[in-house]
Amino acid sequence: MTIISWIILGLLAGAIAKFLLPGRDPGGLIGTTLIGVAGAFIGGWMSARWFDHPITKDFYDGTTWVAAIGGSLVLLIAYRILFGHSRD
Repeated sequence: MTIISWIILGLLAGAIAKFLLPGRDPGGLIGTTLIGVAGAFIGGWMSARWFDHPITKDFYDGTTWVAAIGGSLVLLIAYRILFGHSRD
C-alpha cells in the first residue's frame, strides 16, 4: 500500500476507534484523526514485527484493518489516560 492508502486507512480506523470508544477526547476531531493515522502505522508495524503477520499490499485485507483499528484504540486509550482530564 502507498502512504496515501495508509493515511486513508488511518482516518477510517480513527473514526471506527472513536465509534467503538465514545466519549470526549482531549484533542477533538483533529486529535482523534491524527491518532487514527498513527495507530494505523503502529498497528501495521506491530502486526509485522511481533505477530508474524506481515501487512499485505491489499487495502481490503481484514488483518490490515484489524491491526490499524487495534493500534488506533490503543493510542486513543493511552491518549485519554495521559491527557483526558485536561478538558474538565
